[in-house]
Amino acid sequence: MGHSPIDFLSPLVLLCCAAFAAGFVDAIAGGGGLIQLPACLILFPATPVIALIGTNKMGSFFGTSAAVGRFARSVKLDWHILGPAAAVAFGFSMFGSRCAAALNPNVLRPVVFGLLIVAAIYVYVVKDIGLLHRPAQTRTRGRWLGMVVGAALGFYDGFFGPGTGSFLILIFTSLFGFEFLIASGSAKVINWATNLASVIYFVATGHILYHLGFPMAACNIAGAMAGTHLAILKGSKFVRIFFLLIVMALIAKLGHDIFAGR
Repeated sequence: MGHSPIDFLSPLVLLCCAAFAAGFVDAIAGGGGLIQLPACLILFPATPVIALIGTNKMGSFFGTSAAVGRFARSVKLDWHILGPAAAVAFGFSMFGSRCAAALNPNVLRPVVFGLLIVAAIYVYVVKDIGLLHRPAQTRTRGRWLGMVVGAALGFYDGFFGPGTGSFLILIFTSLFGFEFLIASGSAKVINWATNLASVIYFVATGHILYHLGFPMAACNIAGAMAGTHLAILKGSKFVRIFFLLIVMALIAKLGHDIFAGR
């Protein structure tokens, strides 16, 4: 039996709503993947998973691009650190994606689950973390440390992915002394590089569904612009609270996956 336009339109409309929500959440504190990729898998169950993953990355890339542009115009990002870190993250994300094809990324779930719990406790207990912008690294040391972070988190994002943005925000607040708002913008720059690497990979392998990807991208951009506007308007205290909520949601999702035996 054939499908009417309405049969296709309803999942697409729901997917676009999910893409807007994902862009909004991701722009503030990371974690947009909690919304967008599950929506792809639920709404289009007959579509190959690899194609949905590639299409999801395409939508995320455009949303992240919009968020980076908005943050760059509104807050002072340290490009001496972020430029080299993003370049390294790009290369290591490609490497991580190649490794994921040969190894099982799910072995990282318990480790990431534990790290997210530690991150949530740390940010909750240390009340003043990320509320003031007090850079803790010299320019040279910060550049090298940024490249190490870019390599580690770039590989992780290409290999497994969940929580990348949240880990980056935590690192930029705790190790670099950035306030949450600037840390969120900095995290988006690294995410942009890793998403670009993924999009190039999936375009080259033909695993993007453009009839879904372009509407998702438009809605992700709209969500990202709304999210960055709210974050800039409300400031670091708001981003800190939002960050804790997203990390708790990530903990719940990974905990369910682990203990449900999936």
